[in-house]
Amino acid sequence: MKTVYLAAPLFSEAECDFNRKLRDELISAGFTVFLPQEDSNNVKDMLDRQKIIFSKNLKGIENSDIIIAVIDGADVDSGTAWEIGFAFAKAKPVLGLRTDFRTLGIEGTVNLMIERSVVICMSVPELLNHLKSRFR
Repeated sequence: MKTVYLAAPLFSEAECDFNRKLRDELISAGFTVFLPQEDSNNVKDMLDRQKIIFSKNLKGIENSDIIIAVIDGADVDSGTAWEIGFAFAKAKPVLGLRTDFRTLGIEGTVNLMIERSVVICMSVPELLNHLKSRFR
């Protein structure tokens, strides 16, 4: 069973709900999922909280076979962008989920550094089809 690291913004109730829904879809498709909002953010030690979360997320990316990054918004979330870059540097396959119809016009769909680092899928069904065909 392949493991997915789900990189996504997690700062609003709507974002967290979407992430959980996507995680459940991925699990139903036969993948194990590391979801940072649930698998690394439940830290009680307030003195070392950032260090612990950072370490857990690094380990989550390193132990994953595939990175899925939610790249919606006028600009990609900065933490998600960092996770994409780190995963790309580690030669991990990165799929970007872009359900947002905004583009940068002639410049592309998202920032070119992100766009050149991911395979962009424009819907959850497209993402799942790509995962099933490439990573089974």
